Amino acid sequence: MPSTMKGPGLFLAQFAGDAAPFNSLPSITKWAASLGYKGVQIPTWDARLFDLKKAASSKAYCDQVKGICADAGVEITELSTHLQGQLVAVHPAYDAQFDGFAPPAVHNNPKARQKWAVEQMKFGAKASKNLGLKASVSFCGALAFPYLYPWPQRPAGLIEEAFSELGKRWKPILDVYDENGVDIGYEIHPGEDVFDGATFEMFLDAVGGHKRCNINYDPSHFLLQQLDYLEFIDIYHERIKAFHAKDAEFNPTGRQGVYSGYQSWTNRAGRFRSLGDGQVDFGGIFSKLTQYGYDSWAVLEWECCLKHPEDGAAEGAPFIQHHIIRVTEKAFDDFAGGATDKKALRAMMGI
Repeated sequence: MPSTMKGPGLFLAQFAGDAAPFNSLPSITKWAASLGYKGVQIPTWDARLFDLKKAASSKAYCDQVKGICADAGVEITELSTHLQGQLVAVHPAYDAQFDGFAPPAVHNNPKARQKWAVEQMKFGAKASKNLGLKASVSFCGALAFPYLYPWPQRPAGLIEEAFSELGKRWKPILDVYDENGVDIGYEIHPGEDVFDGATFEMFLDAVGGHKRCNINYDPSHFLLQQLDYLEFIDIYHERIKAFHAKDAEFNPTGRQGVYSGYQSWTNRAGRFRSLGDGQVDFGGIFSKLTQYGYDSWAVLEWECCLKHPEDGAAEGAPFIQHHIIRVTEKAFDDFAGGATDKKALRAMMGI
């Protein structure tokens, strides 16, 4: 049934910093609330805002975190473990780039880094439960992505083996999330092995159709791939458990297209934009999600190669609020039929 979604929410990752009000949970949540946000998505890797290990073991700490948010006037929408999830599966080509997502103690040691990431993900399940949350958001990582384009021709079985291994790594983690009653909404994103609907289905098969394997819907990544992001909702709405409202634009030229020619973000044919400045049809998205009963949060994930982040945050809350559809309890022409009892209905049918 159609449902009214929650929002607006704000993903804090892109705004956290060393200067006030972005350097502590009390101050950044008050800042978010002052802009009109009703919820915040917390990046669990940022010690300035959150202690994931402590949250996994201490209900008292989680109550304190919830209290800080409540005092500011916001709720916690989800915990984000994007960076830790990325490190569950890293192709060696990306080792040096992704070491920065992990603590120095495990740098230059892929096995230790992966072990740390798996532990962090399990902390995320327990912390979410302690906070009373039903969903979290993350990345799945990548073992096959360097082989995205089929040239040179891929050896037979390479992709299947990569997804089999990805499933083996994630199935035990998903089991812990199930034990704690929490879904993982994977952000479907180029750079991950799961970057579109077809690859999500491959991953879902690899984890045995696990009920906790779900989707964090982000249309910006689909627009840049020229994927039909509205039909995606039709196909996968039962698995959509979180929603990043993020905008993008795609302006192909005679010089570049989807791959954007190794250009900087400013000069790419496909680039992320501040909410409302891009080409994503948010009216269609909010309508589709509402139609299919999505009743969780609409969370702004801000990224833009042009606009200042504070301006993007200020504009994002009213944009989301304007698009949230308060569902009606009756159809527009219900007045014509009126309400009646079962006896009268049977009489109308002559029975």
